[in-house]
Amino acid sequence: MESEPVSVVEMVNVRELLNDSLPISAGDIETLQELLCGPQASQVRSEVGAAMAAGDATEAVRTRLGIACYLLADHERADKCLRDIVDSATGIFHHGKVLSSLGRYTESEERFEHAARIGADKVDCALFRAGALRAQGKVDDSEKLLRSVAAEAASRAEYSFQMGCVWSDRGDALTAIEYFERAADMDPHHSRALFRLAAENSLRGNDDEAVRLYEQALSKPPFFMGAVLNLGLLYEDKENYPAAAYCFRRVLEFDPLNERAALYLKDIDATQDMYYDEDSARHEARMQQLLARPVTDFELSVRSRNCLQSMDIDTLGDLTEISEQELLAGKNFGETSLHEIREVLTTHGLRIGQHLHRIPTRDAVFEQNLSPEEQALMGKGVAELNLSVRARKCMVRLGIATIGQLVQRTPDELLSSRNFGVTSLNEIRARLSDFGVKLRND
Repeated sequence: MESEPVSVVEMVNVRELLNDSLPISAGDIETLQELLCGPQASQVRSEVGAAMAAGDATEAVRTRLGIACYLLADHERADKCLRDIVDSATGIFHHGKVLSSLGRYTESEERFEHAARIGADKVDCALFRAGALRAQGKVDDSEKLLRSVAAEAASRAEYSFQMGCVWSDRGDALTAIEYFERAADMDPHHSRALFRLAAENSLRGNDDEAVRLYEQALSKPPFFMGAVLNLGLLYEDKENYPAAAYCFRRVLEFDPLNERAALYLKDIDATQDMYYDEDSARHEARMQQLLARPVTDFELSVRSRNCLQSMDIDTLGDLTEISEQELLAGKNFGETSLHEIREVLTTHGLRIGQHLHRIPTRDAVFEQNLSPEEQALMGKGVAELNLSVRARKCMVRLGIATIGQLVQRTPDELLSSRNFGVTSLNEIRARLSDFGVKLRND
């Protein structure tokens, strides 16, 4: 009986591939990508480390090592390998990518120009140079360069991706998404386009689609640690803690000093020891929904409706925050209207004035003697705080929309929310500190 064929990748001698003195080919790079998605990934990392420790490598070998490091998202070591490459167009082109990943966009632009001069694909070099220009804030120059190569580049996924970035930088998210989707259709492994699409979906609350796109973005190197970190946060939000912990550990494998990944991993350990009362949470959600119902939903007399309207009472929640004496003090509001409203509230398990002494409502902060400047600050949306994905989702879950609402919460109240840990609390404290305010009781 014949044995099953063994995949070519499984038979690759990684050491020979990395130490080959011949110029690296597109096929070699593809082989490295396949190796990093399979069981030999750890061997590639080990061999790269050993070869770099040995030193004294030829330019061809340094090019191979540098590209392997780039695919592994080890950009510092990739820069070390590729910075002195002078003859390899492929090596110089990839060095441009490395420099972009490191945020050194001016140097990146120069390397792409150099690569084009010595034989790299001129269109690819122009597309990536456009990205470096845009990252420097030169959006018009970037678009001009992209349009200059459009005839040759429009069929390439990278062109659509770069155009999407230009539209995104100009604030047209919908057009940007169309371009990112086009890029992903052309190249299902275009990790940067998939990353941007995943981020847009996460921003809009489409978490299932965001998870799918992040997973797709990580199906083939180069790996982007931002995608791994964001995917971990989404897994955690879905309470898939083992998958979330795996993501954060992967980040720490490549970047042991990544503070956010380390803190998120600690949060997961803490979260798994916490008790989350789902029945109470569901009851609270139902109660909030009930309190938000407008009084116009109920069959009240014209007089009662008019009286409530004149007193700016719009919801059932408003009725739980006012006393019977205050209602009776309203113009034309008598015992008949009071009895009518009592019945409506009793039917739903509520009563007039039951929340009079609770923690100040979200607008109570404005009733204090605040200056106009302070009132303006309290009215700002929490989006102004530029919170991380996790913290932002917790704000949505808690119904906190403004800074004023946030500062009325205590640290303990925030920590009682599902998936809200010390990391998120410290992040919010730091952001509030930037505005000169604190959480209640802080």
